[in-house]
Formats: sequence, C-alpha cells, structure tokens
Amino acid sequence: MVSSVNQPLPTSAELPCSDDTPVDNEDQNLLPNLLLLLLTEIWSDRLDWYFGADMAIYHTTGISHAVPVVPDGFLSVGVERKKGGKSRRSYVMWEEQDIPPIFILEMVSHTPGDEYTKKLEIYARLGVRYYLIATGPSKFINWKKALTAYKLASPIGCRKRG
Repeated sequence: MVSSVNQPLPTSAELPCSDDTPVDNEDQNLLPNLLLLLLTEIWSDRLDWYFGADMAIYHTTGISHAVPVVPDGFLSVGVERKKGGKSRRSYVMWEEQDIPPIFILEMVSHTPGDEYTKKLEIYARLGVRYYLIATGPSKFINWKKALTAYKLASPIGCRKRG
C-alpha cells in the first residue's frame, strides 16, 4: 500500500509496537485478558480472528500513518489468528487488507482520557462496529453505570461476519 504522498507505507517491523504508556491500574489488564481467555476457549477451532490488548493499531485515516491509536483491547474477525504463523508486534491495517477491528474496549482509568471524544471519533473513522467503554470496578455502583456501549458502523460492507 502507498501513502497519500506516494511514499511506501512502513511495514509492521518498522513501526513501534506500543505507545509505552504504562497502565495505571490492574483492571486495565484484567478485562482484556479475560476476554482473550474466553475467546481462545470459545473459538478454539477458528483461525480467522485476532484479539489484541494494549497494542498499537496503525491506520491511514488520521493525520499520519505513523501515529497509532492504542485501545485497551480489540477484536478483529476475518484476519489470521497468527500473522504468518507469528505473533503480531502491532496491528497494521494496511497489512491486514484494511480490515478494522469489529470491537474496541477502553477501560477508563483513574484519570479519564479521550475515551468519550477523540478515540470515539477515531474508531468511527476506522469502521469499528462496536465500542465499549468500561469504568473500573471501584467506580461503579451497578453495571448500567459502569458500561457505555456504542454501535458505530453498520455491518453492511463487512468482509466477514463474526
């Protein structure tokens, strides 16, 4: 794939694999890892999905292809479970046939960031179908107040159903 200025886009090996921002509580790792464990069990016979946690997603819909978005967790369907039999360093959409994640999870930390604004807009531009924002267990009284779910993109035009 070629960028808008006819320069070749970098490969996943040439891009940083993380934003090096440490999580500020264990809950930011707990829920994404639980989802990965469940998917690994439920879809043990499937090889057409990938779940990433705290992993950079590189895309061409922003100001620069070199600036990733890094959700707490994401699910892509219709991609190889292991890219070329190896683990991914990052999720580079132009190396994934421009298949966006169908699901994004963001955990609100002790200090809320751009989960409800900037990241919501980025995920909508990417074509993410479902976006879930979860607050930490210490902050909620019941699940209705702890979760905010968005349906961003229509499933029409998806390459593969999950």
